[in-house]
Amino acid sequence: MGKQEGKTAPIREIRVSSNAWRNINEITAYIAIVNKQPLNAIKVGDNIFEAIEKIGTNPFTYKECEALTTKTKIYRRAICMSWLIIFKISAAEVLILGVIHGSRKPSAIKPLKRVK
Repeated sequence: MGKQEGKTAPIREIRVSSNAWRNINEITAYIAIVNKQPLNAIKVGDNIFEAIEKIGTNPFTYKECEALTTKTKIYRRAICMSWLIIFKISAAEVLILGVIHGSRKPSAIKPLKRVK
C-alpha cells in the first residue's frame, strides 16, 4: 500500500539555450584566461555539465527560483559551486535558461524569463 511499484517520473529531454552556452563559455574563458587557471576552468565547466545532467533526471527536486516566481513553479534553480543554473520545466523538456554567479543581483535573473 502507498507506493506503486515500477512507476517512475518521466525523463525529460534537456535543452541548453544559446544564452546558457554563451554563459558557460564566458565563465570558463574568464577563469582560464583572465585568472590564468585553465585546469580550474575545465573543472568548473565539467561540474556545470554534471549538474545539468542531474537536473534532467528529477527537475522538481530543485528549489523554485525566487526571482522568477509563478503559480506553476516551472522556473527552478540548481546550485553548482558558486554558480546558479536557472531552468524552466515543461511537459516534454527542461530548458536551461542561463548560468550566472550566485553573487549577482536577482535583477540579473529576470531577463532569463524571455530566453527561448
